[in-house]
Amino acid sequence: MSEDLHPKSPLCVDLDGTLIRTDLLWESLLALLKQSPLSVFQLPFWLLKGKASFKHEIARRVTLDASALPYDQALVEFLSNERRAGRELVLATASHESFARAVAAHLGLFDERVFGSDASTNLKGARKVALLVERYGARRFAYAGNSTADLPVWAEANEAIIVNASAGLVSRAQTLTPVSRVFSEPVKWLKQVAKALRVHQWAKNVLVFIPVVASHQITNRALMLQATLAFLSFSFSASAVYIVNDCLDLASDRRHPRKKYRPFASGSLSIPFGLLLAAGCLVGGILLALALPSPFLLVLAGYLVLTTGYSFYLKQFVLLDVIVLAQLYTVRVYGGGAATGVAPSHWLLTFSLFLFLSLALVKRFTELRLTGEAEGKELHGRGYWVTDLEHVSSIGTASGLLAVLVLALYISSKEVLLLYTHADVLWLVCPVMLYWISRVWMLAYRNRMDDDPVVFAVKDSKSYLMAAIIGAILFFAR
Repeated sequence: MSEDLHPKSPLCVDLDGTLIRTDLLWESLLALLKQSPLSVFQLPFWLLKGKASFKHEIARRVTLDASALPYDQALVEFLSNERRAGRELVLATASHESFARAVAAHLGLFDERVFGSDASTNLKGARKVALLVERYGARRFAYAGNSTADLPVWAEANEAIIVNASAGLVSRAQTLTPVSRVFSEPVKWLKQVAKALRVHQWAKNVLVFIPVVASHQITNRALMLQATLAFLSFSFSASAVYIVNDCLDLASDRRHPRKKYRPFASGSLSIPFGLLLAAGCLVGGILLALALPSPFLLVLAGYLVLTTGYSFYLKQFVLLDVIVLAQLYTVRVYGGGAATGVAPSHWLLTFSLFLFLSLALVKRFTELRLTGEAEGKELHGRGYWVTDLEHVSSIGTASGLLAVLVLALYISSKEVLLLYTHADVLWLVCPVMLYWISRVWMLAYRNRMDDDPVVFAVKDSKSYLMAAIIGAILFFAR
């Protein structure tokens, strides 16, 4: 054990990737771009002055909440025990000193022994080694790190503690100094990537098939192939947006009882990896769109503009955010029509708008209930208050009932006679929809609803039964 080897050696601890499962440079950069998107044009000029100046300029403009960062709890517990045993703990990081001091103040483990980068010095690699050797002497301090950048530090340390690193890095560190502890928590990469892509959310994109199904052309292979390509294009593009949104929403997600376990909020996946994954998904979605009629590419572009505006700005506005979410669902229906050349009727678009507005409000209602249980007053980053619960539910249930009303008006219209021989049978769809919408809201009131009602529907056996019943009704009506 380390205390047996060097009982009085100060333990110097790295921050990014070691004490926390993220990188504060990336976190602060994204926070800056979120609060001031035009800052992107200043970044190259800051970088030309050097990495230290780059970090300093960002840190001057951004405040990070140290209490919400994804700490490595096993390491924190170990450090707490070491401190109680009387060991001197030092925080030595390449992150800006203002962020380092905020972390130290939150944990209460390092007192004033904090070293970080400033306007003139990027405390990484050789500079960190020089500082620690000057302060404590060669082979007179221990060091906890996680990456190849820490190898020069370990070469001058008398003890190494390695956190979440590969077996190869552990072996290299062992050739430089004794390794006393290895903290490792295996990450299921495929599972985390699937969560980041939100593959389960691809179910929303089935909406692109609705124009073909509603026009009774489901047996047309060419149209179904085009709709399938549209489905994949929307899915990859949506995943790219989800990833970017998650990276921009780290602070809010970490305050949420469920969203804090998302891959980027929890630190299971790194921000640079996420941005590369998002870029790959976006390119894939656009390439698929190019194989479809040009109107679909325009719809996809409109979807990306709208959802990007939502991620950066619109989601902060009460009620406007859910209206935008409802429009994003409806855009998928319109996209299916653009991909296949089967234009959705105004009935279908109006029904979709009201139905998806109701579901978007279910999502906000559920989040507000969870916030209230956590004794919060405000849904962070959204502008809603817990006291808005009743108003949100009133609008949501009314919107769901309006969707059924639009359906009833459609069944009464002349257009329905052109598609269905036994149109009167379609009236049976209305009570089924009334039951499903009412049940969704009742489950939301009982705290038995997932954060996202679409995810709930994918997992819910009764929702599948309702869909089968509606399918049977449409078959007999035809």
